[in-house]
Formats: sequence, structure tokens, C-alpha cells
Amino acid sequence: MKVKNLPDDIKNKSLNELTDLANNIIEKLEDKNTLEGSVEEYQKLIKLNLLIEKEFQKASKELSQSTREKIQKVLKKNEKKTK
Repeated sequence: MKVKNLPDDIKNKSLNELTDLANNIIEKLEDKNTLEGSVEEYQKLIKLNLLIEKEFQKASKELSQSTREKIQKVLKKNEKKTK
């Protein structure tokens, strides 16, 4: 299932907004007594989940990179102090 099929307004939402949207879909699905008409909602939820995972991985990677850079700066500072 490709994330490409989601509208642009959804692709441009923040991680928190995507999570809220997924929670709203889950609430709608829980309120329904039958599966009839729910297939589209489930498919949308799966696509949203994939997008949320990608955004989370992207944010995690950026955080790791930032942390790595800060550690390198501290190590260089300490190295200069010891010389």
C-alpha cells in the first residue's frame, strides 16, 4: 500500500496531526457495529499508519544526527581543554 495515494493536505500534516487523524478514524470504526462500509476507513488508516511510521523514522533520524553532532562538539571542546 502506497502513501502516494493520500491527499497532499494529509501528507503535509505534522506527526501529532496525523496521529489525531488516525485516532479519529479508529473511534469511528469502533462505533460501527458492522464491517459494511468500513473497508475504505481501514485502508485509509493503514496508509496513515505507514505515513506516521515514515515521519517518525525521519524525526528519529534527525534527532540522532543532531545528538551525534552535539556529542562531537563536546568531545572536540574537551580535547582542546586537555591539551
